[in-house]
Amino acid sequence: MKNSKLFLGIFILVSVLHLIGISTGNDNLRVITKPLIMLSLMIYYSVVVENENHLYLAALFFCFLGDVFLIFNTELNFILGLVSFLIAHILFIIIVVKLMKKATGIQKVISLMPFTILFAALMYLLKDNLGGMLFPVIVYGITISAFGVIALLNYVTEKSVINLVLLGGALFFIISDSTIAIGKFLQYEAYFPLLIMATYIVAQYLIGRYMIKKSE
Repeated sequence: MKNSKLFLGIFILVSVLHLIGISTGNDNLRVITKPLIMLSLMIYYSVVVENENHLYLAALFFCFLGDVFLIFNTELNFILGLVSFLIAHILFIIIVVKLMKKATGIQKVISLMPFTILFAALMYLLKDNLGGMLFPVIVYGITISAFGVIALLNYVTEKSVINLVLLGGALFFIISDSTIAIGKFLQYEAYFPLLIMATYIVAQYLIGRYMIKKSE
């Protein structure tokens, strides 16, 4: 367990250094540390668990690719990053569906409603500015909203602390991605990059804690 604490410490250190790089405008620190966030989380997860979930590791790998693509602010890199995270979220959904208990119809409706409203509200705000990105953003928005629905449904069917942790991870991920969309297509604010990465790091850590617990 000493090694697990060491690698958790590395993940936290890399994450903090990345946030410092963003807040201080140190592009070298930001670029160097960004790919290391997911790599350190993958190593931490692999050290802690005995039976690795390969779908989860694949999801983290696609998140790593997405992070690398989004380092560079070009339209192609944005699309490649979008596709990478789309695949990651699909894998997250598959993982949770396999682990969750069977849900009733009313539980499904309860879980679907808040994320449907959130998705519709965000699309209403962004639709006039999306242009050729309308379809990709809709597909991605539906996918990450589905992850939120599944995370909530997972908690509704079994109200445990670890399922609440997963739900928190999904919510932080949605906040991060929604901020990206708002900043790119509606109105950019100077604090957005820090907010995006802070919520993203918290989201990945919480999802990781869920996966570690479920491997026990």
